[in-house]
Amino acid sequence: MNDLFQPFLLEGKTALVTGASSGFGRHFGAVLARAGAQVVLAARRSERVQAACDEINEAGGEAVAVTMDVTSSASIASAFDAAEQTFGTVSVVVNNAGITIPKPLVDLEDDDWSGVIDTNLNGLAFVTRESAQRMIAAGIGGSVINIASILAHREQKLLTNYAASKAGVVQFTRTAALELAEHGIRVNAICPGYFETDLNRGWLASEAGQEMIRRIPQRRVGDLQDLNGPLLLLASPAGALMTGAALTVDGGHVLSSL
Repeated sequence: MNDLFQPFLLEGKTALVTGASSGFGRHFGAVLARAGAQVVLAARRSERVQAACDEINEAGGEAVAVTMDVTSSASIASAFDAAEQTFGTVSVVVNNAGITIPKPLVDLEDDDWSGVIDTNLNGLAFVTRESAQRMIAAGIGGSVINIASILAHREQKLLTNYAASKAGVVQFTRTAALELAEHGIRVNAICPGYFETDLNRGWLASEAGQEMIRRIPQRRVGDLQDLNGPLLLLASPAGALMTGAALTVDGGHVLSSL
């Protein structure tokens, strides 16, 4: 292998991905495993996350599945215990778990607001706290990667709860990075734009979806492969001097004219 690519490898590292049963999280787990990490896939849906784990192991990687509810500190601690028993201290964390409940602000119930904030922001903070405590206790540094959104920077109707949670993620990332830098722990964020997934593929093919795509400067939505570079940069020694950053990956969507 070209020595230029060596810093992007994760051999000897243990990585944990939340929300790993589908979508971004499932993809991230597979990418980290291909880069050489021992991967812990965490999610509430045990059967689906186990299937993702099986795929990695069958492809020659090393992965274990754990059940985790990011809104429960006890569940988070239990999942990290299981990860450590199998692979040792987790030093790469991808906080990917997230939900959305799209509604007009005036129609949002209390649970619609708190449910999104609890998962997208509180859960991310709780997982970061748990992982940092364990890295510090083990005397090792590491990398925490928080999945935010371009809605941390731009606005879209029906998503006040989601946008507020993702804006909070970006500011949390900066502040946590400041606090944890002295321990050798880097904290960064990725802000994806629109990516084609099973959940939105039908809408993206509709006239409304196509109209939205025409407003993106690159005239396309993202493919999951487009996130591989940013993920590995932030997870690996290649990004050793990066902390507190929020990388936007959106085809120029946030640059589009108002």
